[in-house]
Amino acid sequence: MLPTIGLVLVLTCTTIFNVFPTKADDLKTYIVHLSLPDGQDFSQAHEIEEWYNSFLSKVASLLNENPRMVYVYRHVITGFAAKMSVDQAKAIENLSGVAAVRPEGVYQLQTTRSSYFLGLRQDSGLWKDSNKGKGVIIGVIDSGITPGHPSFNDNGVPTPPSTWKGKCEVAGCNNKLIGIRNFVNGSSPIDKIGHGTHTSSTAAGNSVDNANVFGMANGTASGMAPLAHLAMYKVCYSTRCRSSDILAGMDAAIADGVNVMSISLGGGNLPFYEDSMAIAAFSAIQKGIFVSFAAGNGGPFNSSLSNEAPWMLTVGASTIDRRIRTSVLLGNKKIFDGESLYQPKGFDHKLRPLVYPGKDGDESAALCIEGSLDHFDVEGKVVVCDVGGISNPEKGQVVKDAGGAAMIIASYILCGRSIAAEAHVLPASFVGYKEGDGIKKYLNSTSSPVATILFSGTVSVTKTDPEVSYFSSRGPNFASPGILKPDIIGPGVDILAAWNESVDHQTETKAAFNVVCGTSMACPHLAGIAALIKSVHPEWSPAAIKSAIMTTASQVGRNRHAIMDERELPADLFAIGSGHVNPPKAHEPGLVFDIQPDDYIPYLCGLGYTPKHIQLIVKKKVNCSKTIPEAQLNYPSFAVSLKRGDSKTYTRTVTNVGVANSTYTIGDISVPPGVSINVEGLYGSQPQELSFTGLHQKLTFKVTFTRSHKDKGKDPYGQGHMTWISGKYTVRTPFSFKFE
Repeated sequence: MLPTIGLVLVLTCTTIFNVFPTKADDLKTYIVHLSLPDGQDFSQAHEIEEWYNSFLSKVASLLNENPRMVYVYRHVITGFAAKMSVDQAKAIENLSGVAAVRPEGVYQLQTTRSSYFLGLRQDSGLWKDSNKGKGVIIGVIDSGITPGHPSFNDNGVPTPPSTWKGKCEVAGCNNKLIGIRNFVNGSSPIDKIGHGTHTSSTAAGNSVDNANVFGMANGTASGMAPLAHLAMYKVCYSTRCRSSDILAGMDAAIADGVNVMSISLGGGNLPFYEDSMAIAAFSAIQKGIFVSFAAGNGGPFNSSLSNEAPWMLTVGASTIDRRIRTSVLLGNKKIFDGESLYQPKGFDHKLRPLVYPGKDGDESAALCIEGSLDHFDVEGKVVVCDVGGISNPEKGQVVKDAGGAAMIIASYILCGRSIAAEAHVLPASFVGYKEGDGIKKYLNSTSSPVATILFSGTVSVTKTDPEVSYFSSRGPNFASPGILKPDIIGPGVDILAAWNESVDHQTETKAAFNVVCGTSMACPHLAGIAALIKSVHPEWSPAAIKSAIMTTASQVGRNRHAIMDERELPADLFAIGSGHVNPPKAHEPGLVFDIQPDDYIPYLCGLGYTPKHIQLIVKKKVNCSKTIPEAQLNYPSFAVSLKRGDSKTYTRTVTNVGVANSTYTIGDISVPPGVSINVEGLYGSQPQELSFTGLHQKLTFKVTFTRSHKDKGKDPYGQGHMTWISGKYTVRTPFSFKFE
């Protein structure tokens, strides 16, 4: 890291090197959480730095090994990160004023047409009302960025607001890309893997004409908020991201003055007081900063989520209506559709011998792992490879090196029809499980199987989209079962956006793009949409913006049927949360369920956290004189646990942001068999009616869920919803039930 960075960061997270001589090989990085002394306000940066260093000096003599400060945090936590021995960490933990000492964790990255697919149009709707995000600053916490990429041009972008305090550590900034900072020791802010460049351009990339990969998906690439400002905080080296660096990046983003954060990182399930990103995100919302997080790529398994705290927007991944179509034509004339970015013009499409190296049970050969095809004759043939083991493009290289002419990748049964367009090195088609099974059945049915690959280019005819991607992590929420997660789903499959280098070997172009899948791609879509809403409603809290996104979400695909899972199953609430983001409606929700930062304290008490635990999150002393169950938090959804004969009542308070004089009535209610529901307005409202006389007026209603003692249902979970309707406004709240 450049030596000047520590000086510049002194107000946010000072990077300090060689405070003491060290034996670096024996030391590990720990994050030290402190309790601020009563009445103490460290108004000067050097004061808090001196206080933090005093803890290190008290343990410096242990084992003749001196600890080394790594980061001084000013916003995300009260505390610091330091390299020290295990014994020193234990010693610090016993010092007065120390709340917790934890070894740093390692998080993982969760890795054009989507704006059109989401209903964003030039000169109308949300893009028009928000001026495409002008004046809003999106901070991306990721793997770096590619300055000079056309997606980061500043055409039409105004100068940053006066509140902006950030900086650029390398050349390439302009009115679009206003901040570039690095928090990975020994690295630079430049993106080496493409992930941060892709997520940044998805959130707020400016418009670029003729964006494509191998000529596929050609069109105008645009981020969700194309005229918003961008700032990059590099915290990841390759796909690994250390929690001390993440905290430092988020600390700097808060101090610099971002309005929205996009964080496509994920770790395991932890209590919130042990989760660095949950703690840092709470600091962000205390400052009015909206934070969008990737739900994780652990699907389709239940309870596989990352980033489960209710103050985060947790985003799952869905498909869009575009496919980069290649198809497999078999000798029996059957055609199976798949995908690939690489569709060379010189390929002759003639039928060739078809082989499956894994036919006799050789698992390595089935996966086309390097060296596994050495004893198979694949010269000039179409080779079937099963998904897994190595990446699909790597399989293609193995097949090509062995003399294969083309490749078919067959998906796994768990993945259903989930496929992806990838940059292959030979003609290929990635097909779903049923298609792959059909190809293998044909192969076994004849002594001379043949096949070829057909190219169809870019097609936009799929009517079932959006579907939930198989990899998108599912609920229920492990850390807080009484909060429904994920919150929302958004585009995360075959997303074309900026890349750090050309994947189609056009070395002279700066306009490199790639098509990538992951909840990493869905997360910045929602960050950009939040920026648009923030531009329209700058006074709204992060919770109000989140509520607007959730209560206006869609639950149906383009065919007007319920959203499906890519495994050809109905998508439940643990897959879609409130539904698929619907930007044309999100800035006009009618009502919002607002939550202020202190409202989370009784909720955290209700989780059984001690005041000491909660202090780590909220950074002030608390008591638990008031406690609420999780489902009582003023959240835009319900997650309720019911035994037979149970009756539970919760309240919700909604704020009118639609029409001053308006009356909302119940549009429809759905609950599972064996459950009944009663909704009542409070404080003078008629039953099942909310009557407002002014903007920003708040009204409260109560909802009672009752499970019959005679209910004989055996399903462990159920779901439902309710809607409030007034004129053009429909405010939908989903219910998730756990039956005990």
